[in-house]
Amino acid sequence: MKHAILAALLGAVALPAAAQAQQSAITQSISGTRLDVSAVGESTRVPDVAVISSGVVSRAQTASAALADTSAKMDRVRAALKRAGVADRDIQTSNVSLNPEYRYPDNQAPQLVGYTATNSVTVRFKDIRASGKILDALVAQGANQINGPNLVVDKPEAALDEARAKAIATGRARAELYARSLGMRIARIVAVSDTGSNYAPPPMPVMMEARMASAQTKIEPGEQKLQVSVAMTFELQ
Repeated sequence: MKHAILAALLGAVALPAAAQAQQSAITQSISGTRLDVSAVGESTRVPDVAVISSGVVSRAQTASAALADTSAKMDRVRAALKRAGVADRDIQTSNVSLNPEYRYPDNQAPQLVGYTATNSVTVRFKDIRASGKILDALVAQGANQINGPNLVVDKPEAALDEARAKAIATGRARAELYARSLGMRIARIVAVSDTGSNYAPPPMPVMMEARMASAQTKIEPGEQKLQVSVAMTFELQ
C-alpha cells in the first residue's frame, strides 16, 4: 500500500498541475482516437523599414580628447540624418564607451598610449530605397562604423493573421489525410494552440569605412517571409 501511494505521489510531481489538468481534460473529453498535428502557415510582405547601427570611433592620447572628437563627429552624423528626413524619434543612442589602449613591451609593465571612444546610434529608415544614399552621407560626415541594415515589416499583424489562417487550414488538411488513411473521419477539433511566430529576419552586416563615401550603396528590400506555427488536437471516429 505504501509503495502504491509513493508511486502516485511521484507521478503527480512529474507534471505541473496546470499541465496535468489540461492533459486530463483533453483525455476525458475524447471518446474516439486522438490525433495531434502541427502545422506552419506563411505569408510574405515587402519590408518597409530598415534598421541600422551607425557610429563613430575616435582615438586620442587623452580621454577628454577622444570623447570630444567622438562628440563632434556624432553631431555631424545626427545633422546628416535629420537633413535626410529622419525624425528624432527614429534616432536612439545605443552605445557610448571609452577604453584605454596599452602597449606591451617585452619584460616591462604595460604602458598607456591613449584612449578609444565610441558613440553609436540605432536608426530607423522608413524609405528603404533611399537608405543607400543616407548610408553614403553618414560615411561622408564621419561615421566609420555602420552595421546593418536589418529589413523588417513595420506592422506585421495583418500578415501574421494571414499566416495563422493558412496554418489552421494546413493542420486541418493534414488531419483529414491521416483520418482517410486510417479509414476514419474527423469528429471534431478538441484544441488549438499558437506555438510561435517568426517575422524578424537575421541582421545583414555591412561594414563601411570613410574611403567608401563615394560608393553608390544600393539597398533592395526584396520580400520577407512571416511564419506562424500551430498545434492542433482532433478526435477521430
